[in-house]
Amino acid sequence: MVKTLEWKDNTLWLLDQTQLPLKINFIACHSYLRICEAIKKLEVRGAPALGAAAAFAMVLAFRETVTTPQDLTAGFLAAKETICAARPTAVNLSWGANLLYKAAQSYAVQTKELNAIAKKLELLACRVYATDIAINKKIGAYGAAILPKQSIVLTHCNAGALATCGWGTALGVIRSGAAQGKIKMVYSDETRPLLQGARLTAWELLADKIPVTTITDNMAAWTMQKKAVNIVITGADRIAANGDAANKIGTLGVAVAAQYLNIPFYIAAPSSTFDFTLTTGEEIPIEERAASEVRSLQGILIAPPLVPVFNPSFDITPASLLAGIITEYGILRAPYRESIKQLQEQAAKEASNLWKI
Repeated sequence: MVKTLEWKDNTLWLLDQTQLPLKINFIACHSYLRICEAIKKLEVRGAPALGAAAAFAMVLAFRETVTTPQDLTAGFLAAKETICAARPTAVNLSWGANLLYKAAQSYAVQTKELNAIAKKLELLACRVYATDIAINKKIGAYGAAILPKQSIVLTHCNAGALATCGWGTALGVIRSGAAQGKIKMVYSDETRPLLQGARLTAWELLADKIPVTTITDNMAAWTMQKKAVNIVITGADRIAANGDAANKIGTLGVAVAAQYLNIPFYIAAPSSTFDFTLTTGEEIPIEERAASEVRSLQGILIAPPLVPVFNPSFDITPASLLAGIITEYGILRAPYRESIKQLQEQAAKEASNLWKI
């Protein structure tokens, strides 16, 4: 499996996902601003992967902006805010940046030696990377347990190894299920306008020899009905305290169709994707991207060049449409406010030791 990102010699190497599946190309990020550019361009994408990218961006930002301990509340803070602003919807991005920022403040109380602080931040970012893979494996195990024996799965966008540091969330469930012989077929929505399902999900599953068929987004409901889909699993970019979830645009339509057809719809996501400060999904900021993404495809114009375009990158799926949320702590069920509160408490208990360097 090709690595999504790799830290080596104070450089973050990112697999350029805009070039897949035709080219495997890695981008060398020597500065935090280059990582921000990669995030904006979707050269790196997926909530958990963005969390790790943000952590490594903060390592570089510390080295670039902090020359005295006082810089922790000046240039380093400004760099953190720049990283968090690169993509506003995916909460893992700000989670990773804030984790490193708070750690740096804590380390500065212990020592004024900046190189020592920088080294600790690097170790912490590497732990974020390694922990994400371990968490994905746990999500996969919990999710595989509820898969039907002959699973015909529909998924939207890409929530696989490419969207994480490895294994994946929704695709991690599918990978774990395939290892148990449970996967009969996976239908991957192409995911307009940037085709993450067609370019990335199909590529990952083919590489793993997991049966996959790609469909256009407007075929999803018909496919669910006619191809005996018996479970839908997607990832998420931010989940509110009531279970409302932001995911790639088109997810809401899939969830509505699944409910009508009586097919269970699950989200697979780590605890870091939950935003416990938001009461409902109405408070989740929705990123709107350039009109050119809709007017053109791979640089070729497919619509009138002056037609107005509405291009939200995400939509919100209400908790009422969910059969459950698969996390590293197990599967959350309704009532979600209660189960998510319990998740928050569990995650908080582990955090002090997990992120202690």
